[in-house]
Amino acid sequence: MSNPVFTQLVDEHYTSLYRFALSLARREADACDLVQQTFYIWATKGDALREETKAKSWLFTTLYREFLRGRRRDARATSIEDLPPGEQEIAAAEVDRVAKMDAATVVVALQSVDETFRAPLTLFYLEDFSYLEIADALEVPIGTVMSRLSRGKTQLRAALQREEAEGKSKVVSFNEAARRKPA
Repeated sequence: MSNPVFTQLVDEHYTSLYRFALSLARREADACDLVQQTFYIWATKGDALREETKAKSWLFTTLYREFLRGRRRDARATSIEDLPPGEQEIAAAEVDRVAKMDAATVVVALQSVDETFRAPLTLFYLEDFSYLEIADALEVPIGTVMSRLSRGKTQLRAALQREEAEGKSKVVSFNEAARRKPA
């Protein structure tokens, strides 16, 4: 006999949890394992959550904790102190250029960003989390979230430039994309 609340929770959050897990783990099998483990933990401990409205945040936090636990086991965690200095702010022209790139190019570039920054970037841009929600999910101060987003944007920008320089990116204007869509 299945629990309809659990089934609804899985239906509602599976896709976004999987995307987040894939952005962290970079491998489909690992992402599937993370999502499965997260829902397993929910099935065994989720009833302790007092506010149902916090379920999404609880799931993302749990998935991130499981990812970190696995990384610690593998002893391959990335430290912020190990990252190269040199951050720049994004220019308006840069935003326009990136807006014209196809999504696949951006996703590939995102995979080259250090995991410390990939998680907040994914939550912010792909899952529309607020700074506060990201801070809660990753269990870090909001200032750390802002810093990681800034550094992550710098790395993502560099990765996108590499993709573009190597001719891998497919720049498509919004007008072209609109014409290609079937009616």
